[in-house]
Amino acid sequence: MPETPQQRSDALKNRETILQVAHDALAESPNASLNSIAKRAGVGPGTLYRHFPTREALILEVHRHDVERLVAAVDDALAANPPLDALRQWFTTLAAYVRIKHGLGEALHSAAAQEVVSASWPPVTAAVGRLLDACEQAGEVRPGIDPVDVIMLLSCLWRTPDSPEGAAQAGRLLELAIDGFRP
Repeated sequence: MPETPQQRSDALKNRETILQVAHDALAESPNASLNSIAKRAGVGPGTLYRHFPTREALILEVHRHDVERLVAAVDDALAANPPLDALRQWFTTLAAYVRIKHGLGEALHSAAAQEVVSASWPPVTAAVGRLLDACEQAGEVRPGIDPVDVIMLLSCLWRTPDSPEGAAQAGRLLELAIDGFRP
């Protein structure tokens, strides 16, 4: 029996709900079970397994989905903030995400996962490039800063502890880096 448009719409909605719930559950505990994720998402285990047949498949899709959202957030950040504030906000969000990702341990370090993780590098680099271009056009950073260099430099942000003290340290480190970007 062919699917109706309503069934496809429901399936897409279930998939999006599962991804959001999985993101939140895995952020809270990298060991969250698939059954607990299905329950929190309000779907049966069969629905979850139909979309994501393995734990790794779910984790990799959560990663892919999160990267898409981070990259898409650049335009909103630039629309709502001066360019340098958008850069600050975006890197703070990126750092929070990477801390969560690192908490997933081996799930994102398998051979299959490396392809997904590697595929996230070009869009993230392009997003940083858009932020830097906007900052350069506003005269807030010097021209010609390499987005890859910025990512490597600011990787220190996700190595700070996930605590108020770590957040304060990350803020100081971000400002030190930004001072180095200025014209």
